[in-house]
Amino acid sequence: MTADPALSWAGPPIPVVGIGADGWAGLPDRSRGVLRDCAVLFGSARQLALLPAEVTAYREPWPSPLLPALPGLLDRYRDTRLGVLASGDPMFYGIGVTLARLLGPGSLRVFPQPSAVSLACARLGWPVADVGIVSAVGRPLERLLPELAEGRRVLVLSADAGTPAKVAELLRGNGFGSSALTVLEQLGGSSERLVSGIAGTWRESPGDPLNIVAVTAATEPGHTRRTRLPGLPDSAYSGDGQLTKTEIRTLTLAALAPGPGETLWDIGGGSGSIAIEWCRTHPACRAIAFEILQRRRDQITANATGLGVPDIEVRGEAVAELAGGAALPDPDAIFLGGGLTTPGLFEHCWSRLPAGGRLVANAVTAESEALLLNWSAAHGGGLRRFQVYRGEPLGRFTTWRPQLPVTQWSVVKGRAGDTSRM
Repeated sequence: MTADPALSWAGPPIPVVGIGADGWAGLPDRSRGVLRDCAVLFGSARQLALLPAEVTAYREPWPSPLLPALPGLLDRYRDTRLGVLASGDPMFYGIGVTLARLLGPGSLRVFPQPSAVSLACARLGWPVADVGIVSAVGRPLERLLPELAEGRRVLVLSADAGTPAKVAELLRGNGFGSSALTVLEQLGGSSERLVSGIAGTWRESPGDPLNIVAVTAATEPGHTRRTRLPGLPDSAYSGDGQLTKTEIRTLTLAALAPGPGETLWDIGGGSGSIAIEWCRTHPACRAIAFEILQRRRDQITANATGLGVPDIEVRGEAVAELAGGAALPDPDAIFLGGGLTTPGLFEHCWSRLPAGGRLVANAVTAESEALLLNWSAAHGGGLRRFQVYRGEPLGRFTTWRPQLPVTQWSVVKGRAGDTSRM
């Protein structure tokens, strides 16, 4: 992790102390000693209120919004004995992650307590390593959807007291109304409480805002399975039919070879299927979809949200965006699914693709196919042609209906003077 050079920290490491709902009583002596030694303490109002009078530090509640104010706040107190309070484990969706990103890990001393996930699994008897985890704190709740499968156990870190009802509503609306829910409030504190029920009949009133929701997923009859593997049914997407069909989509994603944390550029997004299924393969995958038509851009956004990857960034026509100097992260892979004949498109994309990056292009017209042949001759890579037939009724019988043949070029960009082939 690289720190922000504008926020270099020259002072002693900042202690970041995790505190649970049991407050001061639950802290080990080492953490108590660290807090007593601080002159200024940052934290939420709730966390700061857990400290006794013997902690004499000036208590500075976090402002809202936090991130824009954080650099100035740190700079103001850089010459003091500064400390930070965090919930549970500061490095588990906590302020410790943000501070390490801004200042570098060497600028911190982290003192973790059990996280809400560890405490929830201890109460439920769930193995921590086998549980899916989704945070709804400042993040779209729809990110829960790709985690769901029959019998899957998932913990949702709640944003507030209203999160459990929203989880139940999301489950009901996506074929998981039979799922069991348990809301665990104030874990580890004197007011700890567990409330259980079924998503389809959940009518519980909002309780304590400090809660976590445990989900044991159960599908309803007729529910269509949607796994993280590429190849969702075409019916999972709405739109005007501008869609890479299931079979070709599966082959295309295999050629793009998504890895955790990688970024895809999806050129000619259509319904967004390639970008969406790229992101569904792993929660850390990211995608930018480029689409010239506004109605299709809106459709990509709707499909991405409905399929649990609402963080996909949707942009306009690719050449205009790239030529206009749009600040975009370099891609690990690029998919050219539309607009191949647009002047300058390939050149813009190829120039932004780093060495080792993958590019996959699909063509269904003779003109586009000719471009793939030329690009392959210039840059290497592999050419394949796919023909898919689907069985369809013909009277009382079944016949094979051919889909449009697709020519695919896939290449790994080599370093200067080196062309790698796929």
